[in-house]
Amino acid sequence: MSAETQHSKKPVPLPASSGAAQPKASRKWVWFAVAAVVVLLGGTVALVVYLLSPNAPTTRIRDIFIVLLALEGMLIGLALVVLLVQLAVLINLFQKEVRPILDSTTETVNVLQGTAAFLSDRVVEPVIKLNETVAALSSIMGALNFVRGRKRNPTKGE
Repeated sequence: MSAETQHSKKPVPLPASSGAAQPKASRKWVWFAVAAVVVLLGGTVALVVYLLSPNAPTTRIRDIFIVLLALEGMLIGLALVVLLVQLAVLINLFQKEVRPILDSTTETVNVLQGTAAFLSDRVVEPVIKLNETVAALSSIMGALNFVRGRKRNPTKGE
């Protein structure tokens, strides 16, 4: 690299850490939660004190709570029906879409096993046997050359 390209490359600045912003936001939610709990607790205490007074309309408040509990039960029942419908849709999805994919994958794996066995029997074994034969012939030829090379060559002085 030239000196110009080395100087033109500047380190990429790291993004500003949001570490300081996160504790402030979490503290905000903690304070909000604490305030909500205090308000609910104070409201509950005030309601109990009011209902214990002798001239409080407890029957009307009781009837309102009974209606609210009935509505809550109906809402929970509706949520269970929706849950059952979603469960049925999920089971249908598994049976109609996932199971055929698994069956196809199993079939593909079986075909690949057959192909690997065929290649092993028809290609790999003959190549290994050919290599064995060539290696044996090579070692035999090497041994013959070694024996032939040990023959005495006549020298000029003899």
